[in-house]
Amino acid sequence: MSDTSAIVDSIDDLEQEIIEFARDILSIPAIAPESDGTGEMKKGERIIQLVKDWGFDSIERFDSPDDRVPEGKRPNILLRVNGTQVDLPAIWVFAHIDVVPPGDLDKWTGDPWTLRVEGNRMIARGIEDNGQDLMTSLFAIKAILASGQRPKRNINLFLVSDEEVGSAKGMVYLINEHEDLFSKDDLYIVPDAGEPDGSMIEVAEKSIMWVKVKTYGKQVHASVPQKGINANLAAMRFLVAIHDELHEMYPDEDELYDYPRSSFVPSKREANVPNINTIPGEDVSYIDCRIMPHYNAEKVLDHIRMRALEHSKEHEVQMEIETLQFEQAAPPTPADHPIVDLLKDAIQKVYSVEAKPQGIGGGTCAAILRRAGYPAAVWSKMEDSAHMPDEVALISNYIGNSKVFVHVFMS
Repeated sequence: MSDTSAIVDSIDDLEQEIIEFARDILSIPAIAPESDGTGEMKKGERIIQLVKDWGFDSIERFDSPDDRVPEGKRPNILLRVNGTQVDLPAIWVFAHIDVVPPGDLDKWTGDPWTLRVEGNRMIARGIEDNGQDLMTSLFAIKAILASGQRPKRNINLFLVSDEEVGSAKGMVYLINEHEDLFSKDDLYIVPDAGEPDGSMIEVAEKSIMWVKVKTYGKQVHASVPQKGINANLAAMRFLVAIHDELHEMYPDEDELYDYPRSSFVPSKREANVPNINTIPGEDVSYIDCRIMPHYNAEKVLDHIRMRALEHSKEHEVQMEIETLQFEQAAPPTPADHPIVDLLKDAIQKVYSVEAKPQGIGGGTCAAILRRAGYPAAVWSKMEDSAHMPDEVALISNYIGNSKVFVHVFMS
């Protein structure tokens, strides 16, 4: 049996310790002030207390100032393990401490902050997002250090704040204020998205644009429509026209992505009038745009604004266009990048799955790294229950993903 295989096998013996670690840290809410929380400090300090004797070569804090939380700062915790071959690129893992609020408590079948174990299932807020791979990466390192061995590469695990509401106090802060920590030759993993079979390694994301469309007409009784201007009807015509036009204007396909082309989806609509027999004078609708990275998202927005002006004149309404989210896609990580190969090899060894690089329509904080010039791969084997009531993760994924990280770290 190889030295790495012995470490991998030792993960099985850590199952109960992993469960108790999860029970401990997930009992501490770590919610951003934007979501009426008090930040991540208590949870971050508890994690440091729990791991301080594991044998890390250093544990450092890079706190981001924030006067909205009681401590006046948000923690970003860097745990380092020094490798034996300093000429090899280091491995960085970015996991986040913060969680989203539990939402409607009536939709939970228990206390969101009290871990429940039901066979192979663990239930609590944060048990998957991002507790699962925060802990699996931690326990992979614990197993390596407990074995008395050393990885070849330097291993750097960053536990960051603020991911759930944009990462301004977490990864963005670190890239802007502490860029000297990182090298473009290093290898970067963000374990914060994946598939239940572990087969997806995310290497690319589409541009994301959420567009709010306000339409103003004239409200009247529905029996005399000629006296009013139907904002509802004008908005529906606009949404259909924009949907069809943009699909024709941006037709390129790429099978790397789960949905292989750009999408321009009319989605949410706000309530207008409460009764059927009134023609609404106002309408508020939304378009969710996921745009292939090589297209300029600003040009898409310009077209929407131009057509809104034309539509306003044609239908005698006033239309306002507002963007609620606008992110031009970061450069993709090459599908043959070394970090992708390391993950593919480790996933095959643990799960006997041929993982493939893929693009997604959603967004992860890996885009922050890629935009700054650090190619990052996103991977996890997960149940995809993030943000749901009764958020769930599998003990088998905790064990298996820890083993994947052992293989990656010992490569």
